[in-house]
Amino acid sequence: MKTLKLTLILFVTAVLFSSCVIDSGNPVTNYNDNSLTLDELLQSSDLWYIDYNQTIGSGDTRFMSLAFTISFENGKIYANNNLVGLGAVGSGYGDQIGFYSTDGAILTVDHDLDGYIDFEVYQVNANKIKFRDLDRNVTYTLIPYSVTNFDYDKIFYENLEYFLQEYVTWEKTETFDGEENPFDNENFLAFIPDNVNVFKSSQDNEGTAIDNLIWDFQGTYEIADVQGSDTLKVLTLNYNGTDFEEFELTVLNDGKIELYHISSGTSYEFEGLENIIYKKGGNTVTKTPRKRFKVIRKTKVLTKHTKSTKKHKR
Repeated sequence: MKTLKLTLILFVTAVLFSSCVIDSGNPVTNYNDNSLTLDELLQSSDLWYIDYNQTIGSGDTRFMSLAFTISFENGKIYANNNLVGLGAVGSGYGDQIGFYSTDGAILTVDHDLDGYIDFEVYQVNANKIKFRDLDRNVTYTLIPYSVTNFDYDKIFYENLEYFLQEYVTWEKTETFDGEENPFDNENFLAFIPDNVNVFKSSQDNEGTAIDNLIWDFQGTYEIADVQGSDTLKVLTLNYNGTDFEEFELTVLNDGKIELYHISSGTSYEFEGLENIIYKKGGNTVTKTPRKRFKVIRKTKVLTKHTKSTKKHKR
């Protein structure tokens, strides 16, 4: 991920879309009467972001539930299944996951692992299309973007729950200012992909090998939005109902986060160790792909405060 200072510029191909905008709920079927075919529509945007919170139905199409974005180019389909490295893998398009063809309003995907899958494509408006799986009870919503102006801030902060899970563990590397508190002693955090909101923490010394870590605590975690901010989030660690720690969470880049301990005024920086790649192959850690889930967050109101001036605490 590039440094998180990008500005959202939604890539709306208004001219191309205007000739075949269909009322919401109606399939894109009348291609003979329009200059834009389904294939041209799919290729008119570099990236299609899958807005999973708008998914409808009880079914599941595996590769759609794994991906953050998909792209279509000359019969080939690409996907980004990871947030870490988003924008760099495959020149931003991700990895090729198969091939596709179109027939009227029907999109047929020949997926490398899942085989043939048919979708009916709906165009809701110039900025949104829907894929309805013809064999499963599920419909996905996709938003068009340009690869050069993709808003990495927005995507990361909308999907922080997944981002935290994309490293085997997070190691504390810096501590700044603030009052002494029990979290000073916790040097490693892990967010478990197999359990949507489970975390572990370790008090082992910084620099301890991952395989040698002893996990001292386990509990659940929650991320909340902050009223009036799109990028500031609140991370709450619940230690099995006995205690909790609350932090302002900021993503510094796609391998480093800052946790500001609200009650003590201490800032911590953590770096991700061993990126988990949700695709077979390569030299990095691979894992059975986790599927996306609908992210439902609370919204919190924070009292204004002065954050750490970045003086080392120890």
